[in-house]
Amino acid sequence: MTTTVDRRSFLRKSSWLAGATIIAPSLSGLVACTDADATAPFDPNGVRLRQAPAGMGGYGALKPDKHYPEISLPPGFHAARLSVRGDMMDDGNRVAQALDGMGAFAMGGNTVRLVRNHEVRNGASDPNRRPLSDVNRYDELAPSGNTTLEVDVRADGSAELKRQFVSLSGTFVNCAGGITPWGSWITSEETVAGIGAGWKKNHGYNFEIPAAADGPVVPVALGAMGRFAHEAVAVDPGTGFVYETEDRNPSGFYRFIPRVPTRLADGGTLQMLAVLGRPKHDTRTGQTVGQVFGVEWVPVDNPDSDAPTISSGHCFNQGFANGGAQFARLEGCWYGDGGIYFNATSGGNAGAGQVWKYTPTSLNGGELVLVFESPSFEVLNSPDNICVSPRGGIVICEDGAGTNFVRGITPDGRVFDFIRNNVNDAEWAGACFSPQGRTMFVNIQGSTNAASDTFAATYAIWGPWESGCL
Repeated sequence: MTTTVDRRSFLRKSSWLAGATIIAPSLSGLVACTDADATAPFDPNGVRLRQAPAGMGGYGALKPDKHYPEISLPPGFHAARLSVRGDMMDDGNRVAQALDGMGAFAMGGNTVRLVRNHEVRNGASDPNRRPLSDVNRYDELAPSGNTTLEVDVRADGSAELKRQFVSLSGTFVNCAGGITPWGSWITSEETVAGIGAGWKKNHGYNFEIPAAADGPVVPVALGAMGRFAHEAVAVDPGTGFVYETEDRNPSGFYRFIPRVPTRLADGGTLQMLAVLGRPKHDTRTGQTVGQVFGVEWVPVDNPDSDAPTISSGHCFNQGFANGGAQFARLEGCWYGDGGIYFNATSGGNAGAGQVWKYTPTSLNGGELVLVFESPSFEVLNSPDNICVSPRGGIVICEDGAGTNFVRGITPDGRVFDFIRNNVNDAEWAGACFSPQGRTMFVNIQGSTNAASDTFAATYAIWGPWESGCL
């Protein structure tokens, strides 16, 4: 079943989006990652690895940074450590653990604001849980939320922190999210824990934070967008539709059609992707790279629930019953190249990850294609956060056990190491570029335990981008 959308009336309402500028590279080159390269080494499964050396998309061997030896960078690149777990912020609160998804926003002149998630997981009865702030808490017990960093970015890409403060408090397991074309960050709770687990409020929602907010916003749970284990979102600037991923296995790929563009709290319609002619299609294994499937959208009739305890499949089960497709742990997603790219972190025959693309061909349907499937964990290990550089290269933060790299992918599909975490096994997260295009921001996540002393930090990275593909 497909819900019909009146294109003329919706686009009339959303004409504000007509001037939106989004970087739109193509990921078709990812398919080449599995091509043979006579000079490349073999992985343990006998697959030749395609690497991008300096001068061919990559930037060369990594070396410890002279100022921040906890990270390694390619020659010519520099770093500024902007924020560290435990730092006192300008509002009197300390930087919490679990630095995760993040978005960058132009605020005029050289000023950029970063809105940063904290994926703290201490339970309702855990004495170590700590609120990010006591101001405007959604749930007085919940230890997660967001902080905002205001940064001065210079013409060469170098950056300096000006101030930082809490911008959302009292949420739980804020993993990823995404930027909107209207200047806000949608932060996503990766849990459906509720009052039945001892919390004061139910969780499993998206929340919106204007980049211009100067303190903790009044939290509004966006129930119409679904109560489920949210991961990331991406907004199609041509329609204002919001696409959502879900971190469970199996998971669904969703879209939210707001009743009023830009005003997500006013409600709307939640739907789940289904493959035409293949109800309940299982995309997790046995797929062919490049095969194109026709797509429709089936309803999720009751996306929200006020029950104190719900199944993690609350939304998925409804969409699946209507013929929706199933994926393997959907995580990062973003808009580009006229569609939405999204990662299935544990998808594929090797279980090492897939990259999919959905391209709308009408307001009520489109096409789904498997762009890339990792043949082994040595090629690409569990792709998580993902973003696109202003020059068309792909940046991926891996989420596999023991991975401590930010990796780049060239337009022709070669993989290379770009940053290494030298101090612990904490994953990288939140990679994004400044609107000016000269600076990458990224987090060492640290621990999801609020009481942990594991190192966690946010960095600005800049250097000779034009010598490679990022």
